[in-house]
Amino acid sequence: MTLERDDVAKIAHLARLAVSEAELDALRGELSGILDLVEQMEALDTAGIAPMAHPLEMHQRLRPDVVTEENRREQYQAVAPLVERGLYLVPRVIE
Repeated sequence: MTLERDDVAKIAHLARLAVSEAELDALRGELSGILDLVEQMEALDTAGIAPMAHPLEMHQRLRPDVVTEENRREQYQAVAPLVERGLYLVPRVIE
């Protein structure tokens, strides 16, 4: 799939990226290459392939789920301007 300069400018605008006129041609080539690769991957028959989370058959090493820090909520909330029943009180933003 080949993108036009206007397409790249529109994509940059939607992504809120500042792209100069000189960069449009380079980006057009790069984005077109990415879209060509996606088209090639979509053309492959993947019906008999099982989805994988990782290319290697490995088990995830997990750490023990234990508390490693003490509760310091009272210390943290002592410097807050307004606290009620363990919650920070802030001004209403939405009316």
